[in-house]
Amino acid sequence: MDLSIYFEPVPAEVVDVIYSGKPVIGNKILIYTKEGEFPESSEFDIALIGVPDGRFAFNNEDCGEAPNEVRKHLYNLFPGAWKSRIADMGNIKKGHTAADTIFALAEVMASLIGNKIFPVIIGGSQSLTYGMYKAYEQLEKIINVAVIDARFDLGGGSNDELNSQNYLSKIILLKPNYLFNYTNIGYQTYFIDQAEIELMGKLLFDSYRLGVMNNDFKEIEPLVRNADMVSFDISAVKGSEAPGNGNASPNGFTGEQACQAARYAAMSDKLSSIGFFELNPLFDRNGATSFLMAEILWYVFEGFNQRKKDFPTPANDDFIKYTVPTTDFEDGIVFFKSRKTDRWWMEVICGDEKQVKYSAHYMVPCSYKDYLTACNSEIPDRWWQVYQKLM
Repeated sequence: MDLSIYFEPVPAEVVDVIYSGKPVIGNKILIYTKEGEFPESSEFDIALIGVPDGRFAFNNEDCGEAPNEVRKHLYNLFPGAWKSRIADMGNIKKGHTAADTIFALAEVMASLIGNKIFPVIIGGSQSLTYGMYKAYEQLEKIINVAVIDARFDLGGGSNDELNSQNYLSKIILLKPNYLFNYTNIGYQTYFIDQAEIELMGKLLFDSYRLGVMNNDFKEIEPLVRNADMVSFDISAVKGSEAPGNGNASPNGFTGEQACQAARYAAMSDKLSSIGFFELNPLFDRNGATSFLMAEILWYVFEGFNQRKKDFPTPANDDFIKYTVPTTDFEDGIVFFKSRKTDRWWMEVICGDEKQVKYSAHYMVPCSYKDYLTACNSEIPDRWWQVYQKLM
């Protein structure tokens, strides 16, 4: 597929900000700057993609201006000791309608993921998450989605037009459906209808309040490690640190936590795409949010380059196996601990046929806390939720 038909080059005024003669990111990566010189997919492992379309953003339409503002800061950061090749493919052309842009994003991502290239999206409206999901639908791949957001974005009725606050309900209602699990990280209860919280429980989806995450932030690692796709709404970061958003609020994650979450996510061998949305330069003060987003992207690249090909299989000697007896299950709960990274997984009981169908999902990332929970004769919540889905 000729992906160049969907893209326009990075504007010259953005590339011109790169420090001349310094080994900064802008001088180290491929950048699509001129028609006819589109990067070949064989030349890179990570694809940076701008999607300058904010038409479906609720109270935040100027977020479509974000990609180039973020690039101005990103290009002048110094890279780490990275071996993976990065290409900035430019901006996806804004479609005649927002639905056209979503279609183009899905086409581009499906092609890249199918060729084992890791897309990193800079939006634009968070409704573009729907386009990210549609890429996996094309590939007929069952996925887990993690969203870092203060809200659930379930929106109104099924007949409402797609927007940044109802895209999740649109994904859930698609048939056939390839969504195995959805995890919300950092929701703030006063933004959520209690009926939505109850619906999350009925759908066996995971949701974690901001306060719970802040009590032990390292517990975010197994949550994002379980995701095939991550969507990050910048409004999940507190407004004092990320003012560039029409829906910014006083509470949220810190900028440092946002960077750490991005690194954890990108370190996962399972993750095959990540998107960052809702940054609105119109509300930004001194470019602070664009600068923060650039640093978050730096940590995405850093995490990707620290991948360890770390996933438990029966023939893999890099894992220590622990079997914890339980009164509820004769075979107990089986845990695996990586010798390379000290990360934990737990195996959820299911038949051979479902192990084949859900090969990427019955082995659930967890933490040492889950192991201790099982040792105390309690079934870990995330084990139980996956077990119910597989039965």
